[in-house]
Formats: sequence, C-alpha cells, structure tokens
Amino acid sequence: METPINGTRSILHICTRETIRPLRDQVLRLSGFHVDSSLEHAEGLSMFRSRHYDLVLIDVEGEEGIPRAEQMCSEIKTAQHQQLVAFVCNWRVAILTDCPDEIVRTEFDPAAFAKGVKDIIPLPSNAASN
Repeated sequence: METPINGTRSILHICTRETIRPLRDQVLRLSGFHVDSSLEHAEGLSMFRSRHYDLVLIDVEGEEGIPRAEQMCSEIKTAQHQQLVAFVCNWRVAILTDCPDEIVRTEFDPAAFAKGVKDIIPLPSNAASN
C-alpha cells in the first residue's frame, strides 16, 4: 500500500460489524482521512504489521467485546509501543477499559465520531475538509 499524499493521516479501522464499518469508513474519508479497514481482527493485525498508521481504531461491541479488543490493543502495543490506539465504544464500555490511548465515544453520531478522531490526530490544515 502506498503512503497517502499531502500528509493525510492514515487510520486502520477494525470493526467486526458489517453494517457499521463501511459507514464509519466513509465518515472518516469524507473528513479527510485515509482509511484501511477490516472486519476481522487477524486481518487487521496483518494490515497493521504491513504499514504505518497514525491511529488504529478498534470497535468494541458491547461489554463482551472488551477482552478481545484489549487483547488486540496489547498485541499492537507490544509490537510498536508508540502506536496510537483508540477504542470506539459507548460510554458504558469506555469506563471498563484502560488499554487504549484514547476512547472515541460514539452514540451513532457521525459528526461526533469524526470530531473525536480529529481530536486524537488532527489533520494538517491543507488536508482538512471539515
């Protein structure tokens, strides 16, 4: 995969929900980010190992998804301790975890989702579209 042009920030989005993942990917792309995504955790880890990402976003689906997301976060941080990792989850799940660097709280609000990601990795002024 090539490096995005114009200093665009790159995101790896790992989300196992088939209906949510493409919508979030599109929100991020429309907000000016380069996005690679996967429905599978194993594929996501492979993608992570193949190139640099400014941020790895891991969707956490319900409280039962926390252990799986924390395991993935741990694997990423073990491989590259400086890698920024954020969980995408609701407020109830967010208070139950401490592995990621950041939490993007989402209650099905695309604007809040995009703002949460921009707060973590601001876009260069020449790449920002919103």
